[in-house]
Amino acid sequence: PTVGVVICFTMLLVLSEEHKEHLRFLTSVELDVVKEFCRISLEFIRKGSNPRVYQTAAQKLGVDAGTVCHGVEGLMYLLTECSKLMVNELDFQDSIMVLGFSEDLKKELLAIYLENCNEIRTILSHMSMDLPHYQDLEWRLDVELASRALQRQVNPLVLLRFQIKDGESTSSELLQTDPVNLRHLTSTLEDALAEIKSQHCRRIMRNIK
Repeated sequence: PTVGVVICFTMLLVLSEEHKEHLRFLTSVELDVVKEFCRISLEFIRKGSNPRVYQTAAQKLGVDAGTVCHGVEGLMYLLTECSKLMVNELDFQDSIMVLGFSEDLKKELLAIYLENCNEIRTILSHMSMDLPHYQDLEWRLDVELASRALQRQVNPLVLLRFQIKDGESTSSELLQTDPVNLRHLTSTLEDALAEIKSQHCRRIMRNIK
């Protein structure tokens, strides 16, 4: 099951009630068991989940496999979301404060997070789609001053050559426009850039990453 996570602007994770319930299971087991759950979570982040592991762990603990699954998936979400946002040490501790963990458990989770944060971010970056993206731009301004049909005129045109990177290959896209449309395009892109820097858009982007 998907566990909901809401991010607030201070980089604290505000966990859903379902997520809290899944993680509170860790308070009922020994610290060594939590360490094993963390090891499984990190292994699943690296290589993908293995349902048989849930069943084996459930038999050892005397609980159902669903409880183990929820606990491991809760840890996976906690570690990946904090890693995505590069939550610092203090904010991580504040985020899990509501879960009622012992001091030893909080210290253990913090140590595991800090030790593996960079690796998790690298794994997540490799999982993201590699879309074609801008690499370079060349431009030229041409001005037509006269033609056979019209002796006196000023007709400026802007030629743009974009270099687009797609994986290991590079391609060129040639565009032609006039200064009026170029100013409109620039204004539209500047408005979009300003909007994407707003707190509202940043919050949405953090939740969909």
